[in-house]
Amino acid sequence: MVRHPGSVGAGVLAGALGAAAAWHVGPAATWLPPVRKILSPSLDGRGRPDHVALTFDDGPDPDSTPHFLRVLAEHRVRATFFLVGASLIRHPALGRALVAAGHEVAVHGWHHDRPWFPAPLRDVREVGLAADAVRQICGSGPQWYRPPYGILTGGRLAAARRARLRPVLWSAWGQDWTARADARSVTASVLKDLTGGGTVLLHDADRWSAPGAWRATLDALPVLLAECRRLGLLVGPLREHDIERGQERPPPHPTQRPAPR
Repeated sequence: MVRHPGSVGAGVLAGALGAAAAWHVGPAATWLPPVRKILSPSLDGRGRPDHVALTFDDGPDPDSTPHFLRVLAEHRVRATFFLVGASLIRHPALGRALVAAGHEVAVHGWHHDRPWFPAPLRDVREVGLAADAVRQICGSGPQWYRPPYGILTGGRLAAARRARLRPVLWSAWGQDWTARADARSVTASVLKDLTGGGTVLLHDADRWSAPGAWRATLDALPVLLAECRRLGLLVGPLREHDIERGQERPPPHPTQRPAPR
């Protein structure tokens, strides 16, 4: 059978487009915890078994972030804040305040958008800009990258590597961005999957959440910290989480807790 040159060209083009689409969206499937545990368990942020990494996304925001700084200071707990570059340059004093209080700052991107179409050059530029902003404004070189919405596309993964950032998602979250969220629901959502060695995702701003959703997180925070203490778990930033050590062992079952100290 002789194939028409046009059909061959169309087939090649279709194959190339399919490969590009797979490169773009393939890593994004790790947003789903069951997929992440199979394809890339290191993205869970699994660390040392006596420690929980506390992380916040979407700041800094002058209406909400200072309240989290206050509560964390009251409990003498430090955390990792994944900052949006465009917000950081509008509120640089808040970024510096985070570092001055002993918290770790990391990269959440330049904008907070969903990557509907491949744009690898844009990804490299924006992740690099955000990393530079964190470094220059906060005076601290970031180590970590968490993409907006946890959607780690091929372009974003390549951009993180170019900026020498390690991608990390989470193993437990508060689902604290909805209008229905309250302190009880946020606490229950985190505790459902909380284990020693886990990484907790919360939000310290509501620009991309329901208005005022951060208040539920703020109210839940003392309860979550108290529960971690009851379980004998230390709470701190990712830099103290020893993620490499955590990858040497399988994650514990959510019902398995260390003995209280």
